[in-house]
Amino acid sequence: MRRFSIAVVAAVTLGTALSSVPAQAHQGRPALGLASCTAGTCHFDVPPGTYDVQVTLGGPAASRTSISGETRRSLLPETAAPAGERVTRTFTVNVRTPEGEPTGPAGTPGLDLRIGGPAPALADIRVTPARQARQIFLVGDSTVCDQPGDPYSGWGQQLPQYLGKGLSVANYADSGESTVSYLGNPQLWATVRPLIRPGDLVLVQLAHNDKTTDGATYRANLEKLVAGVRERGGQPVLVTPIVRRWFSADGTLNNGTALLVNGLGVDHPAVIRSVAAARGVPLIDLTAKTKALVESLGVEGSKALYLTNEARDNTHTSVRGATVYAGLVRDELVTRHLVPKGKVRVG
Repeated sequence: MRRFSIAVVAAVTLGTALSSVPAQAHQGRPALGLASCTAGTCHFDVPPGTYDVQVTLGGPAASRTSISGETRRSLLPETAAPAGERVTRTFTVNVRTPEGEPTGPAGTPGLDLRIGGPAPALADIRVTPARQARQIFLVGDSTVCDQPGDPYSGWGQQLPQYLGKGLSVANYADSGESTVSYLGNPQLWATVRPLIRPGDLVLVQLAHNDKTTDGATYRANLEKLVAGVRERGGQPVLVTPIVRRWFSADGTLNNGTALLVNGLGVDHPAVIRSVAAARGVPLIDLTAKTKALVESLGVEGSKALYLTNEARDNTHTSVRGATVYAGLVRDELVTRHLVPKGKVRVG
């Protein structure tokens, strides 16, 4: 079993408990720190909001530490600290109820962090309300959402680890949703839309469950989502769906199952590209990106990205696959100048 240690660099006093007032009301109060941590976990009694988390890592021995939180979100990738040295990192995290999928269980109140890695060493931690944070809202399905249990993971669950202080992922993707159900369920679009502030990004990837949605309805639903984001002053970004790992006999994914063409002949990625062009919306062509990657890995090599071996599932991704696909999204956000290069982590 992995041994966890907390190397205390300096005594950190636990500030006044944050329990029932908006996050911004606590500015100027002492930061919450190591007093909120026990072996391997930290719990901060804070209300829903957006928080900056600053961690200092390292100890007497060489260490490698990662941090996850809430419903299995990856918040900080494995970070090395040489023996006797300290490394400081800061990230911004969204705390909400429900803490995972919008139609799922409420989860635990407050902010829960888990300290992981092969040789973890947390020397210090400080949690403060974020004064200037830009939200990246995610509207999607099970391939994007904060999956509650292993071995499943959505790419939105892995995206936070690639973002630095000032960028927070608010993942409102939900398993089983289509454009029809997402717009129709009051727990989904009607909840997300009022939260969007001017300048926020809203990434929309809905297609996998639009199996019986006709082309005209699918297009109209995408346009409604785009219009709703813009009415709030946000920046919509349309994302084509990740491919299904469904190979044709020639070793390619050139078939309707892999490329998300439904039983009515609706080519979802093509419609998304068309709406993006017609409405002047930035496009992340994740279908094209994931197709090229899966084909390059081949029938055997691509299994590790999906749950082929674990569950005979060629639609949903493993933690490894979700992490790789989140990296593709990060790269596109930078390439298309949707987030500053200095605000993301590489590698």
